[in-house]
Amino acid sequence: MKSTRTYIVALFVLALVLIGSKVSAAKLIAKFEGLRLRAYKDSGGVWTIGYGTTINPVTSIPIKQGDTITKDTALTWLKMQTAATQTQVKAKIKVPQSANQLAALTSLTYNIGIGAFSRSTLLRLINSGADKNEIAAQFIRWNKVKGVEVPGLTNRRKLEAELYLS
Repeated sequence: MKSTRTYIVALFVLALVLIGSKVSAAKLIAKFEGLRLRAYKDSGGVWTIGYGTTINPVTSIPIKQGDTITKDTALTWLKMQTAATQTQVKAKIKVPQSANQLAALTSLTYNIGIGAFSRSTLLRLINSGADKNEIAAQFIRWNKVKGVEVPGLTNRRKLEAELYLS
C-alpha cells in the first residue's frame, strides 16, 4: 500500500510540475503524511494523529495514545501548522524563493522541524546563493529516522527536491 501511495503522490507532484501550477504546501504535506484519525506511533516512535500532527496546535499538548480527531479537525490543524511552518521557513530564508521552492521547503520543515531546518546545510546553501541543483541535492540527507533510511522518506525527499527544482 505504501508503494502505491508513494506512486500516486509522485504522479500528483509531477502533474503539477508539468502543468506549471504552484503546489500548495498543505496539499503536498497531506499527500505525504496521509490521514489518520486515531493516534499512532510514527516511524520514530512519536505519537501522531491527523496529517502528521505530534502536538495539538490549539492546546500545545502532545498527542498521546487513545487520542482521536475528526477529519475536519485534522484539516484545520494541517492548515494551522502549515501556515506556521511556512512563516518560520520564510523568516530563515534571506533570498527570494519561488512558490514551488517554498512549498518544498515547507514540506521538508513540517517533517523535520524548524530547529533541524535552521541548522541545515540546505538552509546555509540557500542563503549563500548556491546553485539550486546543489540545494536540491541536500533534501535526500533527511531520509533517515534514528540513523536508519526510511524508504517513504527517501521517496518524499526526492519529490520535494524535484519540486524545488521546478
